[in-house]
Amino acid sequence: MGADLHDIRYVRIGTEDLDESIRFATQMLGLELVGREASAAYLRGDDRDHNICYVRGREAGHVLGFEMKDMAALDAAAAMFEDAGVPVRHGTSDEREQRRVRGLVTIKDPTGNVIDLVARPAASGKRYYGTRDAGITSFSHVGLRTADAQADERFYTTLLNAKVSDWIGDAALLRIDEVHHKIALFPSTFAGVQHVNFQVESQDDIMRSWYFLQNHNVRIVFGPGRHPTSGARFLYFMGPDGIVYEYSTGVRMITAEDEKTYVPRSFPAVPSSFCMWGSLPDIPEFKTEPDIARAA
Repeated sequence: MGADLHDIRYVRIGTEDLDESIRFATQMLGLELVGREASAAYLRGDDRDHNICYVRGREAGHVLGFEMKDMAALDAAAAMFEDAGVPVRHGTSDEREQRRVRGLVTIKDPTGNVIDLVARPAASGKRYYGTRDAGITSFSHVGLRTADAQADERFYTTLLNAKVSDWIGDAALLRIDEVHHKIALFPSTFAGVQHVNFQVESQDDIMRSWYFLQNHNVRIVFGPGRHPTSGARFLYFMGPDGIVYEYSTGVRMITAEDEKTYVPRSFPAVPSSFCMWGSLPDIPEFKTEPDIARAA
């Protein structure tokens, strides 16, 4: 019996230039800076305490945080992972303070992606107020790189009770609640965050950002387009430290009633499986053989 994830909570990203990451996140991405320390900055796009924490130094790597229902659920998850032979590290008081949580254990998936499981994260009593109006409504999902798609999929579906919504080739789109996916596993040769997603209110917000970002010389790497898997309209663009960010809207929900009959679909690894409108990605993990042949 695996552990039930309550929700995605945050992503921690090591950065070469903390000031530049803050500038990009506030002025381009549209997040609110809610805290700044000597070696870290906390930003958000919804009513959570923070969605992204940039940490000074790329050697800090990437960490994906998931919230557990309560402290008892966190303790049970830690015991379950230990019984399964997965190394578990309990967070120190400093680490809990840095993550703004009361409970923390850290594990790794088979590829080596670092996963924080947290309990009682800090809540914010203030409304999110972004530096620019990008239309952001929530931090929604993270794409992870996987060096062993089958092993990582098995890890998340058996030990963390995620469910496969769809596949694109070997890439699994995983849900932990009604949202079509909160985790996307994309085959790669190394671990790390592949992209960070924020939901926006409407397709108009996506198109406004498309023009805005181009006018500010931000590289668009995919879209505007529409995913045939989740149905979401999207726009991907490149940020500092090689991190890709995505806006999307209209993501599919798989309700409790849908669960009774829902069967994951398997899409081939071709461009039309990533975008039904015909946009081609400039993202390595989204590249397919037809992309390469078309560019030749």
